[in-house]
Order: sequence, then structure tokens, then C-alpha cells
Amino acid sequence: MRFKFAHAVSIAAAVAMATACGKKDEGGAGTAASAASSAAAPAASAPAPASAATVVKIGHAAPLTGLQAHLGKDNENGARLALEEISAQGLTIDGRSIRLELDSQDDAADPRTGEEAAQRLVDDHVVAVIGHMNSGVSIPASKIYSDAGIAQISPSTTNPEYTKQGYKTTFRVVATDALQGPVLAGYAMKTLHAKKVVVVDDATAYGRGLADEFAKTVQAGGVKIAAREQTTEKTRNFKAILTKIKRIQPDVVMYGGMDVTGGPFAKEAAALGIKAKILAGDGVCTDKVAELAGDAVQNLVCSEAGLALSKMDKGADFAQKYEARFHTPVQIYAPFTYDAMYVIVDAMKRANSIEAPKVLAAIATTDYNGLTGHIAFDDKGDLKAGTITLYDFKDKKKDVLDVVKQ
Repeated sequence: MRFKFAHAVSIAAAVAMATACGKKDEGGAGTAASAASSAAAPAASAPAPASAATVVKIGHAAPLTGLQAHLGKDNENGARLALEEISAQGLTIDGRSIRLELDSQDDAADPRTGEEAAQRLVDDHVVAVIGHMNSGVSIPASKIYSDAGIAQISPSTTNPEYTKQGYKTTFRVVATDALQGPVLAGYAMKTLHAKKVVVVDDATAYGRGLADEFAKTVQAGGVKIAAREQTTEKTRNFKAILTKIKRIQPDVVMYGGMDVTGGPFAKEAAALGIKAKILAGDGVCTDKVAELAGDAVQNLVCSEAGLALSKMDKGADFAQKYEARFHTPVQIYAPFTYDAMYVIVDAMKRANSIEAPKVLAAIATTDYNGLTGHIAFDDKGDLKAGTITLYDFKDKKKDVLDVVKQ
């Protein structure tokens, strides 16, 4: 399925309508290939007036309303910050000034809503998409982008199935649960010396997938899974499951889910006197979980499917720019949406085009050193070298325990 991209044209009265129509079918051809970065030098000549610039839309999709909106907005902010930097530097493709627009859609962390958001982005003729945030939304939405031939770069989808579907349009800039689950399991076995564990998940593609990878690894290591329990992503009262866990007295409880449920889960576990260490993945590993778990956050160890912001070479600079622009600290994956935006623009330059199929082909051959590290994709669209960071909490703030590289 092919799409043509609408281009903005001058609306001055002297410009004939026929000229405007003629420009709508022009394809993009670009400058020499060079990696976009926040340190890139401005264009040698001043950009054309905004009214004469060609508009290129880059899509973004994440939950912007609901219980996970704080994470979705964080992702959107990272993409927007990169877009604003690139725009300030000036972007020219094939001698034409390009005006980037962020077409941001709310998927509400819901698979069906996510498919509707994806279709809106396709209908808007975006050149590529940054998103979705949740595995359970990215996976069904990915078929829509594949059918349209539009690249989808997820900043936070960790379920391995996302890139196992055979689509040539799916990419991610974080490690997968095939690495994250075993890292958490290794911590349980080697550091905590767990002999008996309980695994709980929220029944989503993300939570269940991460829990499965963890369970598979600990079982292979000879650790007994005493119980496997499920909740939902909307559960707030965990008394029944936690009462059962208290009777089992495990060494470790693995929780696969998001911070909005993981925080209350840890808090209720502490209130019931459960001493087992609680492990969780990146969905829980946010600053907000400390607020939700209260003092019980001290018993939590979580992982992030990427390098910690504090360990990134320019992480402190990014955090400062982010807070100055949005008046709130980085939650978790804003650095990865920031890099995803630069990867897309880098592909546009190398492809000498603003046409989605050509940009898609260039994204597949990405070799880019970004804020989050080196980005290059394998034949499925996964990072060739992923990283997992483990954290605990000190004074209710995330503190790096370990960094594990693929």
C-alpha cells in the first residue's frame, strides 16, 4: 500500500493554485548521510520561511490518558524535545526546508484503542512512528503499520513477540524480555540465593511475557516455583493472592506488571508481613512506584530495559534540558523516544527522501551513536546489543545496582 505525503505550500495570494497542487506529488531527496544529534551544527544557510517549508509528520503513540499517562507523556516529551532541537538546527532535504510535526495519538494503553490510533497515524501519512509504549498495544498495532509500509520504532516494547512476527517495519531501541527476564532471574538465584519463588503477573502481554521469561530461567536453574498467580492491570486489592503467598513463605516474589499495580502490591505485601524480596521489570521501575509503594519500596528490586540515565555519557545534560522544558523529571523511557526521533531523521537524510518506504529501508541499516548508546538493528528489528540495568531504592529514589550488557 503506497502513500503520498502532503506538503505545506505558501498561502500567499500571488501563488497560483495549480502550483500548489503540483508540489503535492513531489518526493523527497536529501542531504548527504550524517547522524543527527543534539550537537549537530546548524544548517549553513538560513532555513526557508515556515510558510514555504515542506511539512513532514512523525507519529507518536502512547497512553496519554488513564493510569499510565505519566509514562506515556514522558515518552511523548522525549520525542518532542528531539523534534524541537532538530527544528531549531534547521533541516533541509533535497534543497527544501523541512518542517517536522509530531502527530501524537493517545492509545490509552488499550489494544483496540491502539489499533485505532495506529490507523489514524497511517491516514495522516506520517513518515514513521515512535511507539507504542506497551507490548500489548504495540503487537496488534504493528500489523497496521506493516500493511502501510511505515516504520514503527518502539521505545519500550520488551515482549520478544513484537519483532518475531516477520514484519519488516518493527524496530525497538530497548532490550527484550528474553534478556530482562533472565537478568532478574539471575539476581534472584545468584545474589538472593532464592530456593523458592512465587511468580505473579497482570495478564497483559508485557507482564505475562516478562514473568514467563523469569519463570523459565529460574526453573532451568533448579529453583522451585511454589505458585504462579495472575491479577489484572486494574487490580488494586491483592489481599487474596498475598495471603496465599504469606502461607507459602517464598524467598522471592516476581511481579510482572506496571507501577500503578506494582506499587500497591509491594505496599500490601509489607503490610501483611511478607519478607520476601519483590522483583519487577521496567513497567514498575519508575520514580512514581516509590510514591505508590511508600516505605515498602525499600524491599523492591527492578530492572530497566536499557542503560540508566545516570550512566549515559550525556545523561545529566539531557535530564537538565528535559526538566527545563517540561518542568518535571524524566520518568523512564524519554531518552529512548528522543533517540528514536533522531534515528528517523538520520534515516531521512541517508535515504535522501521523506517517503515512508525509503525511510523504512534506511532505518533498517541504522548505525547511530545516540544518547542511550549505539543503535543498530538485527534482521528482526531488535538492537544488536541490548542492556539491562538493575535498581534498588535508597531514600525512595532509584539507585543502580548493576548493568548487564548483551
